[in-house]
Amino acid sequence: MAINSITGAVLQSIQRGLQGMRRSTAEIASAHALSGRIASKDMVRSMVELHQSGQHTAVAVKAFRAADETIGSLLDIKA
Repeated sequence: MAINSITGAVLQSIQRGLQGMRRSTAEIASAHALSGRIASKDMVRSMVELHQSGQHTAVAVKAFRAADETIGSLLDIKA
């Protein structure tokens, strides 16, 4: 597997997580504006999805760091 494919896949995963977070926050904001302070099922679902997207992004960032460290180690060995 090429280095570019590893980092590319991880970066795509980070982008998907951030897109999910943006979508969920927009849904929460619009639901809050429409219903006031009462949390609806849609708002609760959006909050759960926001948390899931945040976790997804955090894991992808850790994977990116691990790939970066591995690449750095391989370069150190090669040099």
